[in-house]
Amino acid sequence: MSGGSPARGWRDSIALAIAWRYATHAVMLALALWHEPLAAPSLPDRVLAQVPRIEWIARANYWLWLAAWVPLAIALLVRDRALGVRFLWLGGWLSLLRGACVVLTGLGPVDGLDRNAGASFETLRDAWVALVNPVSALLGDAPHVALTKDLFFSGHVATTFLLWLYCRRVPGLGRLALAAQLATTAVVFLSHLHYAIDVVGAYAITFAVYALCEGWPPRPAEPRPPLA
Repeated sequence: MSGGSPARGWRDSIALAIAWRYATHAVMLALALWHEPLAAPSLPDRVLAQVPRIEWIARANYWLWLAAWVPLAIALLVRDRALGVRFLWLGGWLSLLRGACVVLTGLGPVDGLDRNAGASFETLRDAWVALVNPVSALLGDAPHVALTKDLFFSGHVATTFLLWLYCRRVPGLGRLALAAQLATTAVVFLSHLHYAIDVVGAYAITFAVYALCEGWPPRPAEPRPPLA
């Protein structure tokens, strides 16, 4: 500990923040899968009606999201530890909020094919195990098969937008994070992964949560403890 600086508590631990972020992701997946057996109607969407669905982008959307999120999240932690840790803590709360919203909205699959209506507990349990395992989640078909109604609000858009909100305060990272965020939003539309309202909701909810916790405009000169 350098002279005059306060001792770092458990909320400033990068390891704990990462563990929290992944645990909340697992809880969000459990909520989304619990919602999958509920039969739900698909809705018309004026935006998607004008945007072509590109199959290879749809198949690779999780890889593309990771490419936009992981390197910049690591760079944020390296460049500004306090901001990076706060980003992870708040990202966890946002993930839990997303899980609650998925359960509350009841939107049907974008493509109109309600494959998981009436799915059994065993099927959902196996899907959750496959999804929380990073290897099977990325190399297998579990996200495409098991998650058809985790719609409001878009996790791809919310996570990359939150990342930009934090990275914009670090010289050299803001523009990269903005480009990654806009590219991710394009992936969402070109994959027909979400309704347009899911994207709008992701921006609105993420900004509201960020502004509530960090203030708006944020006050970089005032030290703030990591969120927990």
